Amino acid sequence: MTRTVYYVASTLDGFIADQHDSLDWLLKQDIDENGPMNYQAFIAGVGAVVMGAATYEWVVKHQTAAGEGWMYRQPSWVFTHRDLAAMDGADIRFTSAPVTAVHAEAVEAANGKDIFVVGGGDLVGQFADAGLLDEIVVSVAPVTLGAGAPLLPRRLDLRLRETARNRAFMAARYDVVR
Repeated sequence: MTRTVYYVASTLDGFIADQHDSLDWLLKQDIDENGPMNYQAFIAGVGAVVMGAATYEWVVKHQTAAGEGWMYRQPSWVFTHRDLAAMDGADIRFTSAPVTAVHAEAVEAANGKDIFVVGGGDLVGQFADAGLLDEIVVSVAPVTLGAGAPLLPRRLDLRLRETARNRAFMAARYDVVR
């Protein structure tokens, strides 16, 4: 069964990026790439990806700077009202459609695997508001920023399903309570 999952890293004070959209705080942290709730195990179960324009632009900028191509093999939807350029060879679909319509397309494309909501903030909130967000997996780093992009700017009721320690991170898996 396809689940819609927000998989994310956060600071202890609940930010996913600093005021300058930097993830430098995250990239300094000690993590076991094969440890509990790791990214490679998660992404292996993902059949479709959705993200907002700001996240897309950040990924493109950093992938291009690193000399790499698009990092997702799955069909990817980017929510935007602007004209954005696709990366060569990537299955990217730009859309301004409601999340409910895109979710239906992503479920079909995922073919039984999960949908990964990349980035955060308002887009994740829109999926939650529509009753389409099933799970949040968050790895909390031992750092505070004091300000920045919030983990999730919505009120949600969650049910803790699993916790683990992955070196510097405290990882938790929550079901969204509807």
